[in-house]
Amino acid sequence: MMQIEDFKFESVAIYNEAWELLVKKQLDYGPKNIANAPGGPLNGLLVRMHDKMARLNHLIYEVKDTPQNESIEDSFIDLLNYSAIALMVLRGKWSGVPSQQD
Repeated sequence: MMQIEDFKFESVAIYNEAWELLVKKQLDYGPKNIANAPGGPLNGLLVRMHDKMARLNHLIYEVKDTPQNESIEDSFIDLLNYSAIALMVLRGKWSGVPSQQD
């Protein structure tokens, strides 16, 4: 069983890895792909997350070989980052999007 200190270390390492990718992609995409998504920013994020979940289901349950273009880990990291973006949108911290909180 993993000890709490090991759990903390491993989770921070994963969050840091995801954060680095999130920042790189933000530099490439900018905020408008989320802010101006058809149906609104949360809808755009849900569509992206749904696509990732469909991809994961396919990779985990149907593909017998190693994925060629995006690994299972990559898809999970993207889901983590989409969740972070969704929280920024909800909190009014995403450029071009007012707060979505109740």
